[in-house]
Amino acid sequence: MKKTSILALLALATLACSNSYNAKIPVMNNTNDSINYAIGLVNGAQIRMQQLNEADEKSLDQAATEFVDALQRGWDGKVEKQSEAARIGHNIGSALRTSEEKGLADNPAWTLDEKVFFQGLINGIHGDESVMDASAARDYFQKAYQSAPAAENHKQDKPVKAKCVDKPKTIELQSFLDSVNYAFGLLNGDDIGKYVLEADSDGTMRKELIEAINKSLSSKNKYPQLVQLGEQIGKTIKDQSEQGLIGVPELTTDFELIKQGFINGIKDFGEWDAVSAGHFIQEAIEDIKNGTTKAAGEAFLASNALREGVIVTESGLQYEVLKEGKGEHPTATDRVKVHYHGTLIDGTVFDSSVDRGEPITFALDQVIAGWTEGVQLMTVGSKYKFYIPQELGYGCRAAGHIPPCSALIFEVELLAIE
Repeated sequence: MKKTSILALLALATLACSNSYNAKIPVMNNTNDSINYAIGLVNGAQIRMQQLNEADEKSLDQAATEFVDALQRGWDGKVEKQSEAARIGHNIGSALRTSEEKGLADNPAWTLDEKVFFQGLINGIHGDESVMDASAARDYFQKAYQSAPAAENHKQDKPVKAKCVDKPKTIELQSFLDSVNYAFGLLNGDDIGKYVLEADSDGTMRKELIEAINKSLSSKNKYPQLVQLGEQIGKTIKDQSEQGLIGVPELTTDFELIKQGFINGIKDFGEWDAVSAGHFIQEAIEDIKNGTTKAAGEAFLASNALREGVIVTESGLQYEVLKEGKGEHPTATDRVKVHYHGTLIDGTVFDSSVDRGEPITFALDQVIAGWTEGVQLMTVGSKYKFYIPQELGYGCRAAGHIPPCSALIFEVELLAIE
């Protein structure tokens, strides 16, 4: 079921106070520390650009304080649990707080009139169509939004603030602003009545919704949307910390560094900008993952070298003879015809002429070093199994389905020298 109008209302702002948080460069002793800080910085900068792009220094300080207080509550597990109705009511109140400054539906030409909006909302919830029905409200609001009336024609001096009272009634719409506020309230109320309060047989859920709206409207926080976002992010960070920072098991979560990153990002402090920090995160995580792959390959090869029948060359190439042929040995400049089957050390197949049913011909000096060396050890008719260290393979760069720094395993049958 769609909740189009509810989502439209919540999208009035796309996205939270008692402490003061200072911008400062924290002590970072290793890559893990730097990644934690950079994650906070990048996300804090996004909040500033998306939500606070016109804020002055004092406003940025308040926004950082409200957001980080909420972030801490989320991390500490002190976020108040809400029913779905209460959560939606809280979101509506927070969105209306933003609309008091930015205008109804984020349109500065439309002054928010909470008294008229709430009457539309309550009438919509109760199915009261005495002023207009939901279909008419939707058409009216959409046409009005698309026409984007000029601010000088409809804007009032300041928003009209009011409490939400659960009392449906017929009201007279005396102006364009009355109509657009009422229509927007009604279409949201209609959706809430259908999709949120459909099982509300005794009015309990409706009461929770309205109480949450009024509670959110009376909050002293200047940035209620950031408060909500901070609580969600803090809780998410805590919930995911056992699995490793941002899903990387090798990284541990340092909440204080993340928090300082958010503060600095919101306040635009420090020489490290969001773009540079983002590149650092990406490169550092790739290095960590590559290092894990490389270490796994080295451990595998060290163990494999001890197996009976495995021969290790001076370069580190390992091989075992599956079948010995009676033909000639190729040289490094020869073209050879082979069948092969390539896997990672975990058995994942990344390429196989055997599976395709078609051998391949190539020059030995135009392939990876492990092949150039290994195939020269063979005679025509032989079948060997090669265990190739990453430095004799593709190194620490991705190659098709082969992850960077991967040790490789090939079964190779030398069919001919051409």
